[in-house]
Amino acid sequence: MVTALSRTGRRAFQATVAALVALGLGLWWLLAMGGEPSPRGQVTLATGVPTGVYARYGELLKQDLAHDLPDVDLRLARSEGSIDNLRQLVAGRAEFTIATADAVAEYQVRGESGADRLRACARLYDDYMQLVVPKKSAVRSTKDLRRLRVGVGADSSGVQLITRRLLEAAGLDFDKDIEPVRVGIDEMPKLLEQHKLDAFFWSGGLPTTAVQRLVQRFPVRLVQLGDLGPALHRQGERTRYYRAAVMPADAYPLAQDGQGVKTIAVANLLVTTDREDAAMTQGITRTVIDSRDSIGRQVHAAQKVDLRTAVFTDPLKLHEGARRYYVSQKP
Repeated sequence: MVTALSRTGRRAFQATVAALVALGLGLWWLLAMGGEPSPRGQVTLATGVPTGVYARYGELLKQDLAHDLPDVDLRLARSEGSIDNLRQLVAGRAEFTIATADAVAEYQVRGESGADRLRACARLYDDYMQLVVPKKSAVRSTKDLRRLRVGVGADSSGVQLITRRLLEAAGLDFDKDIEPVRVGIDEMPKLLEQHKLDAFFWSGGLPTTAVQRLVQRFPVRLVQLGDLGPALHRQGERTRYYRAAVMPADAYPLAQDGQGVKTIAVANLLVTTDREDAAMTQGITRTVIDSRDSIGRQVHAAQKVDLRTAVFTDPLKLHEGARRYYVSQKP
């Protein structure tokens, strides 16, 4: 009996030792391969108004994250735009957000709360500045907006930031030369259709759903902004994030008469803070890059997300978790 028990005890002990050795080897292999436990928990992504590209991009990213990071519960929070997004981020109401590079730079220059804690995960796609007027409008350039009712974006939006700069480049005073209507893309198309606006500015990926829907039900035209490039860049360092661009003829075919429209573009960044967990940031960055094609089928702007350009996140440096992801992708 004693011998049998001893043999049983030895076998149990040997099995335990073997299991511990296997576990140790498994952990060693995982660490040697650079692996980390899959991130888990709840995070919030601040996006934008429901009819904007930020919101739709967030909805589709949430779906892909549910597959790639099943233990992460991504919540979406609406906002008024880039500046509002950054404020939500540093206040701790969101862990990730999307913001234009010029808005991030402006946030830093103003010395707003938490500006030094901002970090980037990726450069995403470009926003295109769009000036929309009724089809029969006499407006042919930004200078023609004098004394008109103009939708300029909400007060905490990146749209209003660049609108102010474009008006300055056109020689117009934001507060004196136009009647600024401070609403977002969720309201501007309806107001234009109701003849309560004469024009509105919008900055977004192409095509933006709200503009696309407006074009289908109300005759509008896109006004070129390409003539403002030189004067815009003469405003100094703060405008170096803008580049000359052309909206392709098929962005809003009914509003462009088969012609490309010269405009200004600015990059969008996926932003977090230095307090965010590295494993979580690495996982979300990976999904953002890997989901380009799946999201791009519904949000065409997302087709521009590219591993080769994603690391160019000026004016922000990369978060450590994002840096680890890009290093892991080197051949």
